[in-house]
Amino acid sequence: MTKLSVVPASTPASTRAGAPDAAPAGSASDSGPGSAAGSARGRRLPPNVALYVLASITISFLAASSAPTPLYAVYQAEWGFDPITTTVVFGVYAVAVLFGLLTMGKLSDHVGRRPVLLAALAAQAASMVVFATAGGVSGLMVARIVQGLSTGAALGAIGAGMMDIDRPRGTITNAVVPGIGTAAGALVSGLVVQFLPAPTHLVYLGLLAVFVLQAVAVALTAETVTRKPGAMASLVPEIKLPRAVRRPMLVAVPVLFAVWALAGLYGSLGPSLARQLTGSSSEVLGGLSLFVLAGVAAVSVLVLRRAATRTVMLTGILALIAGVALTLVSVRDSSATGFFVGTAIAGVGFGSGFQGGIRTVMPLARPHESSGVLSLLFVVSYLGMGVPAVIAGFLVVHAGGLTATAQEYGLAVIVLAAFALLGLGRGGRDGAAALPGERVAGNT
Repeated sequence: MTKLSVVPASTPASTRAGAPDAAPAGSASDSGPGSAAGSARGRRLPPNVALYVLASITISFLAASSAPTPLYAVYQAEWGFDPITTTVVFGVYAVAVLFGLLTMGKLSDHVGRRPVLLAALAAQAASMVVFATAGGVSGLMVARIVQGLSTGAALGAIGAGMMDIDRPRGTITNAVVPGIGTAAGALVSGLVVQFLPAPTHLVYLGLLAVFVLQAVAVALTAETVTRKPGAMASLVPEIKLPRAVRRPMLVAVPVLFAVWALAGLYGSLGPSLARQLTGSSSEVLGGLSLFVLAGVAAVSVLVLRRAATRTVMLTGILALIAGVALTLVSVRDSSATGFFVGTAIAGVGFGSGFQGGIRTVMPLARPHESSGVLSLLFVVSYLGMGVPAVIAGFLVVHAGGLTATAQEYGLAVIVLAAFALLGLGRGGRDGAAALPGERVAGNT
């Protein structure tokens, strides 16, 4: 049974001291004949390169998660399933990610970042093989489950690893790379479907090659944490809220849920809405809505990286409300231009809201708590993405259809954003969202 507890923030632990690969070059442990450990250390990637490697893994994992989005129409035409099946396949992935986060999200704090990442990359590669050889919905389900579990296991390890290397840059990178990955996966997959042969095979085989290369790179990175006992116990779902992050978490949670609920809308129903509004069957257009949302989100993170955290959060909430409202009006009026403009504005809300949530919480987590706390933030995010999307699929089939469901979904997102705005205002009165003593990209 999942336990919820609040623990006091403990004394910071050095994430590098005693780590097997952390000894400085030229130290005694690196010298002497036959020093295999010293030789291995000498071949490790520089920290800056390692940071980019970790960021690239998040990008490729989330690109792989959004790659099937433009392909759903192809699968639907070949296998004859209805829209609710599409959202169930989408939702199964989110549930698998949640399970992976809850059970394996803290594992890297005990066994190290590298072993978890290597295992996750191997599982992702296996899921690509299952996708490429799937002959029906059951194959898609299996692939999505394996993909989700490995993503859930890896997200905390990747994010914590980036913060181990460079805490300020790691905090910002954790916020920007999900948008890049989601956007890249949707667009590249759409282009492959539109212009290249065997798209239901080629997309996944390309990602498989990327995962193999990343596994080699991870094997060459230095471990950033010291192993500690309790690995098996960490697999028992347990949500810990260190005292230092408890109140900031209350401010961040409504924002994270709202912005990822929006991502769930575009990931599950976005292609159908885009094709309905444009009157085109182009698979590129089918993935374009998700690309615009996630691409603008990534850009907004970079543009606002030097702004105060509260400013970023407020920008995200207001842009989310305005963008979704314009999108709903455009869907009602069958305006494709308005739909994509609203999507772009909502993308600012997605990126800013997610960045604000990360920056509100993560700088206050101790190094040895980073993986668990970041995993909890992703649990909230994937709950927001998966649960409403599955409900929407049911409503499309059994209630008012695509347009009515999209409007109801969008209104729900606006209501969530309004609650987030209230939470931010309350946080401003009691200081819940302050980031004392933490410098992030020039902001203290």
